[in-house]
Amino acid sequence: MPSLLIHEAGPQTTVQDLGRRGSLRVGIPPSGPMDREAFLLANRLVGNADDAAELECTLIGPRLEFADERWVAVTGADMPVTLNGVEMPRWAGVEVEAGDVLRLGAARSGVRGYLAVSGGIDTPPALGSRATYLRGQLGGFEGRALRKGDCLPLGPASGGAPAEVHEETIPDYTVEPTVRVVLGPQDDRFTKRGIAALFDAPYEMTPQSDRMGARLRGARIEHTRGHDIISDGVALGGLQVVGDGQPIVLLADRQSTGGYTKIGTVCSFDIGRVAQVKPGQRLRFRQVSVAEAHEFLRAYRREIDDAVHTEATS
Repeated sequence: MPSLLIHEAGPQTTVQDLGRRGSLRVGIPPSGPMDREAFLLANRLVGNADDAAELECTLIGPRLEFADERWVAVTGADMPVTLNGVEMPRWAGVEVEAGDVLRLGAARSGVRGYLAVSGGIDTPPALGSRATYLRGQLGGFEGRALRKGDCLPLGPASGGAPAEVHEETIPDYTVEPTVRVVLGPQDDRFTKRGIAALFDAPYEMTPQSDRMGARLRGARIEHTRGHDIISDGVALGGLQVVGDGQPIVLLADRQSTGGYTKIGTVCSFDIGRVAQVKPGQRLRFRQVSVAEAHEFLRAYRREIDDAVHTEATS
């Protein structure tokens, strides 16, 4: 049976696809990749559909063995990758054979790496998705992070071809990112000085950050009349500001509703960049209008669509 055998799992390696739709109404988040761009490009490098399940690795990747011939690609965090002990290129499709052992080491920059295998990981869907929701023990492989000895089923190998991501598209995770934000829906609950604080100085990523939210530390964001509101829906990228005046960017495993004020929303195309900031590193926020966000999104989609080239089309 086509499979991946996990020899070492890393601290938090999970199966993810593009996420679980339609379950927020019953309190189940979409989950899926924290860095959607890196995830999509990994799948495209091996000839998979965009929503094929792959592995998301956090800080340190797994060591695993292949049972048959496949195409593989590693994207995302700058993790050293070896195939049978020999360095393997990242952001490129590579052919492997039965018995080959691939290893992803500790991230030199960035937080989350992605490993796509042609044919995709074929674990049973839960509520229409293979995405792992750790808090709910749902999806992926038994609803949990991978462990030594796990054996993951693979789908039928799809046709692959030598492919790579254009060098100019590969992100530099050592650089302090500027993250674009649309104000609202509760920006009226903050003082002018509080709103200015969000955009004037960088914020540091804290170790308390996880797949639910990125907890940041920096200038205090001042409320006008308290931080509590009647609970309402929570969007991906919502910038929640609790009583201590510190922002939290809500991410893939966010709650479905919340009763804290949200000063703004991080644009979808910058979420992956937030997810790659290590604790202790900093990021900045930049205000944009809705119209500007739409333009940036169109440009981002064009960039992703043009990012991968093969020998046949280069």
